[in-house]
Amino acid sequence: MGQALAGISFWLGWALLALASMGTLYSLAAAVVVWRFFARTTSVGRHTEAVTILKPLHGAEPRLRENLASFRAQDYDGPVEMVCGVASADDPAIAAVEGARLVVDPTQHGANAKVSNLINMARSGPLAPIVVLSDSDIVVGPDYLARLVEALAQPGVGAVSCLYYGRGDAGFWSRLAAGWPSYQFLPGAVFAVAFGVATPCMGSTIALRRETLERIGGFKAFADVLADDHAIGRAVEGLGLKVAVPPMLVVHACDEASLGALWRHELRWAATVKGITPGAYAASVIGFPFALALLGAMLASQGWSVVAAALAARLAVALVVDRVSGARTMPLWWLPVRDVLSFAVFVASFFARSVDWRGARLRMAQGGRIRAASETPR
Repeated sequence: MGQALAGISFWLGWALLALASMGTLYSLAAAVVVWRFFARTTSVGRHTEAVTILKPLHGAEPRLRENLASFRAQDYDGPVEMVCGVASADDPAIAAVEGARLVVDPTQHGANAKVSNLINMARSGPLAPIVVLSDSDIVVGPDYLARLVEALAQPGVGAVSCLYYGRGDAGFWSRLAAGWPSYQFLPGAVFAVAFGVATPCMGSTIALRRETLERIGGFKAFADVLADDHAIGRAVEGLGLKVAVPPMLVVHACDEASLGALWRHELRWAATVKGITPGAYAASVIGFPFALALLGAMLASQGWSVVAAALAARLAVALVVDRVSGARTMPLWWLPVRDVLSFAVFVASFFARSVDWRGARLRMAQGGRIRAASETPR
């Protein structure tokens, strides 16, 4: 029995090492693709169409005032209104709102609190011809709106979304958390966009015309959908329009103050993606070559050269991302820990049946829909 288990462990170890070798090649290819993607130059014309920016807020964030201010400091020729929404008059996020219209409305329209917030903001006043949705933890440059509207003006484009890298705002755990969007999410997303494998639509930014929003049923159509950003993108594509992802980066500000907060946040994201595209998500295991190689080497008692090669490839990815973003997300010597933690979240996501969203427990249902964990299944 012992010999049989040892044999299984040995061959499983080598299978993991083979998978890690594939992941190493993928990582090197992703580093090249990321560099080339952001090396592209795009011209930006002068646009004057009115824009409404919707910012759903909930709770205090370390640099929320600064994050919001970046959306007001835009080099854009047309009129821009920013609308911030909260569900409670005592929400601490209100203190950070300046130069924007504030909507306080506790009305809940479905299980997705963020979408309820968007519905309340949208019905509080008229929207401009161009509507931009963006999460509270996003920071942008002064050419952000001009580049969005330029991309939206291209033929056949129905929505525009933005790729992002991480920035830690609350100490060690937030900086470690920031490594995930920078070094795990971003390379995979760029690779998918560059080769036409997928066109992600992300909460970092969704820009679309008001008439397009109305044609897809408004925000109410997504009130019980966990991945509302993804669902909006697919609805736009259902109209025969494209979701464009231009070669520009915004910042995702991470505020995780503990390992528990990091784990809950990343597990929610991972479980959401798994529920949307389970096959593609499972195949993304090759994006963890270092963790795979490390586990394989321990089981097979050899193959440590594969571990070294995998780590070198992951360092290449991190260096390229830091170069194109113009910022060092986290110390590079943290990368092995970050990669092992990312792989642990990946494995755990296959067993997740509910997720935490800002303190609310949401039970995942079929088709990417959600309900409060306390609700009785219908």
